[in-house]
Amino acid sequence: HGGGGGGGGGGGGSTTSAFDRPFKILQRDGAAIAHERRRSRAAAAEAAAAEAATENSDPGDVDGDFDGGGPADYDYFREEVARRLVDRLDDINREGGFPLALDVGSGAGYVHRAICSDDAFEGEGGIGGVRKLVQLDSSRAALHRDEDVEVEGGERCGTFRLVSDEEDKLPFPDGTFDLVMSSAAMHWVNNLPGLFREVHRVLKPDGCFLFAIPGGQTLPELRSSLVLAELERDGGVSSHVGPFVDVSDAGMLLTDAGFALPTVDVDTVRYGYPDASVLMEHLRNMGEGNAGTNRRDRVGVDTFLAACCLYDRQWGLDDGGGEESAVEASVQVIYAIGWTPHESQQRPKERGSASRKVGEVVEEPPKGKS
Repeated sequence: HGGGGGGGGGGGGSTTSAFDRPFKILQRDGAAIAHERRRSRAAAAEAAAAEAATENSDPGDVDGDFDGGGPADYDYFREEVARRLVDRLDDINREGGFPLALDVGSGAGYVHRAICSDDAFEGEGGIGGVRKLVQLDSSRAALHRDEDVEVEGGERCGTFRLVSDEEDKLPFPDGTFDLVMSSAAMHWVNNLPGLFREVHRVLKPDGCFLFAIPGGQTLPELRSSLVLAELERDGGVSSHVGPFVDVSDAGMLLTDAGFALPTVDVDTVRYGYPDASVLMEHLRNMGEGNAGTNRRDRVGVDTFLAACCLYDRQWGLDDGGGEESAVEASVQVIYAIGWTPHESQQRPKERGSASRKVGEVVEEPPKGKS
C-alpha cells in the first residue's frame, strides 16, 4: 500500500532498487483499465436509465460503481496536487511564459487539465503561458486512459503523449524545454538523482523544474496500524508504505543535479474515509499498491482485519465525521522548484567583497523600545 521515493546512484555507480518497476507499471495499467471499465459500465447504466425513463418503466438496479453521477472517482488526490502545483506557475513573472513544457509521469493528464483551466496572465496559452505540453509516462494504459475525453479549455494548450520509462534517458535533445513538471509521480522512481540530471539536461538555460512528490510523513496512520497488526499476528514487520523522500532530500537532489535557486515547501493533505479498508481500496484503484522489492507476497486475513480495527480505533475522527468520513488519512506533499543556471539569475557576492560592516547598516533601537 503506497509507494515511495527511491534512492539512486551516480553516473557509473550501481543503483539500489527500492521498487519493482515492472510490477508498478502493471499496477498502474490495471488501475487505468479498471477506470475505463467503470466508466463504460456507468455510461451503459446511464443510457439504460434514460431509456427506461423515456419508456416510463423501472430502470432496475444499476452497477454499484454508478450512483447517478458517474463512475467512482479515484483521481481526487492527483487532481488536487496537480491544481496546486500548476497554481505556482502564476507566481512566476516571466515574459512569454513557458511555451514548451514536459510533464514527467503524467498519468491520465492531470497537469494538462489544470494548465488548460485558465488563460495565461499575459500572452497566449494556458496557466503559465504553456502552449504545448508533452506528456510522458511509462504506463501506456494510464497515459492514454482519457485521450478520448474532451479537456475543458483544451484549445489553450496542445498536447502530445509519449510512452517512455522515467528511469531511462529522456528521449529529447539537450535544451528542449522551457519547463519540466512532475506531479505526484516520482515517488516510485528508483533512480531520482539520475532523473533529475536528465531533467536538467533537457531544459533550456534559465529553464524551470517544478515538481510535487509525496514526502516521508505520508500515510503514517496506515503505516503504524500495519506494523502493530503484524507484530501482534505474525511476530514481525514488513514494508507496506514507502520509502518516501524526506523534505531535506528535495533541495539536495536539485542542488546535486546542478539546479540553481532551489526552493522547497511542504503541505499536508487530509482525507476522510468510512474505514481503513476503503482507504486501501482507494490506494489500489489509484495504482498505489505496494511495489517494494522486499514486499510480502500476501497479507493474511487476520492481519488485514487487525490493521483495519487498529486504524479505526486510533485514527477515528473525534466528531464521527459521518458515514463517509469516519477515519482520516494524511499525505505530506513536497513542492519544489529549481532553475537551470543562467547569467540573468541573481547570485550571492563573493565572500569578503562587502564594503560595509553589519554594525554600520543595522541601527540600534532607541532606549526603552525593543
